[in-house]
Amino acid sequence: MEKSGMKNPSGAPLRGDERIDSAMAYVRSLFAGNADGHDMGHTLRVYRNAMRIAETENCDRQITALAALLHDADDHKLFDTADNRNARTFLQASGLDEAAIERIIAAVNAVSFSKNGDKRPDTIEGQIVQDADRLDAMGAMGIARTFAYGGSHGRGPEDSIRHFHEKLLLLKDRMNTPAGKALAEDRHAFLLAFLREWERETAE
Repeated sequence: MEKSGMKNPSGAPLRGDERIDSAMAYVRSLFAGNADGHDMGHTLRVYRNAMRIAETENCDRQITALAALLHDADDHKLFDTADNRNARTFLQASGLDEAAIERIIAAVNAVSFSKNGDKRPDTIEGQIVQDADRLDAMGAMGIARTFAYGGSHGRGPEDSIRHFHEKLLLLKDRMNTPAGKALAEDRHAFLLAFLREWERETAE
């Protein structure tokens, strides 16, 4: 499959690619009403992060874009699906050939921290999308998402703080791409600053 060839230095959503526009509409319908941090806003931020990183890598931008948009389409925390059914439903209807579909599914399946930990994705597209997703778990947005998810699942603030140490603070050193690593630096520093303030305010 040909790369889209569209330049996008700012990382803003690409337009003019029918499949990408259709994927945006599809995932918007999937995530309607979700507000626990795995919502359409998260998906679009991961997409923009992925497009920003893709500008610095030799990758297939359409594969990267579609994997970013569909990366949570079958997340086990949100959907009871098997074999990436939601993502495959869209991709097969879009007319992509099976080889392209499998490349996208492979990239999607390489994203999850809980399933993959420090495993590096086999493809550059998977590496980019994994970095893009992990960036949205860091910085101010990562903090907001952590507390939103915790609250929606009946977890108290201390449980969310524990999540910082179990996941968020590990991400900087597990980024794949040079651009991802550079973008992670400031977000990691913000996490540390937040924890210092948390400790100050909660000190007995």
